[in-house]
Amino acid sequence: MDKLSLVGLALAAVAIIGGQLLEGGSLGSLLQVAAFLIVIGGTLAAVMVQSPLPVFVDGLKLARWVIVPPAFDADGAIAQIGEWAAAARRDGMLALENRIAEVEDAFTRTGLQMLVDGFEPERIREALEIETVAWEERQRAAAKVWEAAGGYAPTIGILGAVLGLIHVMENLSDPSKLGSGIAVAFVATIYGVGSANLFFLPVACKLKTLIGRQVRRREIFADGLLGIANGENPKLIEARLTGYLA
Repeated sequence: MDKLSLVGLALAAVAIIGGQLLEGGSLGSLLQVAAFLIVIGGTLAAVMVQSPLPVFVDGLKLARWVIVPPAFDADGAIAQIGEWAAAARRDGMLALENRIAEVEDAFTRTGLQMLVDGFEPERIREALEIETVAWEERQRAAAKVWEAAGGYAPTIGILGAVLGLIHVMENLSDPSKLGSGIAVAFVATIYGVGSANLFFLPVACKLKTLIGRQVRRREIFADGLLGIANGENPKLIEARLTGYLA
């Protein structure tokens, strides 16, 4: 679990609410259902219009990475590759066949299976590169769902502010309704700018970072498997792969 993300979200809430209370305002003035519906509903609608259904669904699923990021044990991966290389050099490629069932990651399992099946190193490289590029493109498209939300939310917030001011202008003769209209106007702007800069855009950036880490993990395994296919010394393979962590 990524505790830093939880702390960041909590700190953002405390900073906004605490600042409001220190200024003598009330918490209730920030809770405007109409403004929330306009900003969040409008932002969601805009993102849905922009995104194909599979990309939109992938974006929602990917959000869990912010709290529970995928594992990335680079040192463990390098050590495992070194073990495979030593086994292959000592007992031949077929010695790795029993290791395939132990691998949970589909990408690594595919490369290891190709290695055992005797594919040429160049064919293995091409297959793993194509799969990595396709996977990265799909994940980055999913992350852009949140980036798009961060772009739309402030504008929808301004739209909510204009709607609130229209409500105010329509009720100038009734002072009792002016306060609620002005509140919706200003709070909608807060919701739009706040949600974009405190949630949507940070989530998008965090997801892009995590995607980059997973691409690096795939590159480590691909490079290591190619080294095994070429019959390189296990120590040389491990030394080269360590360079990815610099």
